[in-house]
Amino acid sequence: MNIQSFFDLDRNELGRFMENLGERSFRAQQIWQGAYVDLAPSYDEITTLSKPLRAALTEKLPLGPLQVASTIESRDKRTQKSLFRLADGETIEAVLMFYDVRRTICVSTQVGCAIGCAFCATGKSGFTRDLSAGEIVAQVLHFARELSSRGERITNIVYMGMGEPFLNYDAVMKSIRILNDHEGFNLGARSFSISTVGIVPGIERFTAEDSQVNLAISLHAGNDQLRTRLVPINEQYPLGSLMAACRTYVRKTRRRLTFEIALIDGVNDSISDAQEVANLISGMLCHVNLIPLNPIPGSIFRPSPRERVDAYEQKLINAGINTTVRMGRGVKISAGCGQLRGRSR
Repeated sequence: MNIQSFFDLDRNELGRFMENLGERSFRAQQIWQGAYVDLAPSYDEITTLSKPLRAALTEKLPLGPLQVASTIESRDKRTQKSLFRLADGETIEAVLMFYDVRRTICVSTQVGCAIGCAFCATGKSGFTRDLSAGEIVAQVLHFARELSSRGERITNIVYMGMGEPFLNYDAVMKSIRILNDHEGFNLGARSFSISTVGIVPGIERFTAEDSQVNLAISLHAGNDQLRTRLVPINEQYPLGSLMAACRTYVRKTRRRLTFEIALIDGVNDSISDAQEVANLISGMLCHVNLIPLNPIPGSIFRPSPRERVDAYEQKLINAGINTTVRMGRGVKISAGCGQLRGRSR
């Protein structure tokens, strides 16, 4: 097991680590509570531990696998984006979003992305490596401390930042188990959402987990030719196999699936495009989120005008499909879906 930091360990692994240090088992529980309940930013603040033990842990099991390089906030103060520098010098971004009652964190799962979607900034920078479970968890803990200072806490975590979660499956699922642990951070499984571009083996594996974690599919088009243009991985996992995996997921888990469609002006936003999507997902227990494209510098693509978004939405609703238009959050600070780059400004 490749251990980079404390956050790479689940509670049982931490117990074994402490035993190997010659410490009694209750020490692991003290550390676990200090990090995930009290949200201590360093071992020095877990004062139930002796100073020698704190020093040993700082050396052998670092508590922080990332550092904040910069933070930017939207003008309305409803979105905050942080750039994190990892131990090897690579950088990633994550976003905190404020809603009426929800406090949602959008986390990254990879440095860059190998998918190369035509309208996504992350893919344009290429793929460097997967994040460890600890590097994912640490993004959440950073914002959890930020909210705790205001007397608030995280209510939802979405795996929709940089990278394709199902190409880093093990680390993603381990990070969820760590954050879901009832003796630690204790965020309920239904408060997590994973968004995949359609990695069929990942969907099949996730289906077998029979998890309460929410699943979203970045669909974007209802025919293979257009979808392959927008999402190149469609050539490997075309709509026929993707929809088969989606229908199996719904049938076996009895959970509603979310489809996400970024609407692009003159590309995938016509009434006939909407009809193709309706035909594709008809009869499935699902919900569609329509998202007018978040623009990125240098791209030829533009967001669909509101009247075309409304017409698309109405077409799906008329077909009996639950549909919501999601307006972008933090677009002006490049914190919206598809805008994260993980680069210093």
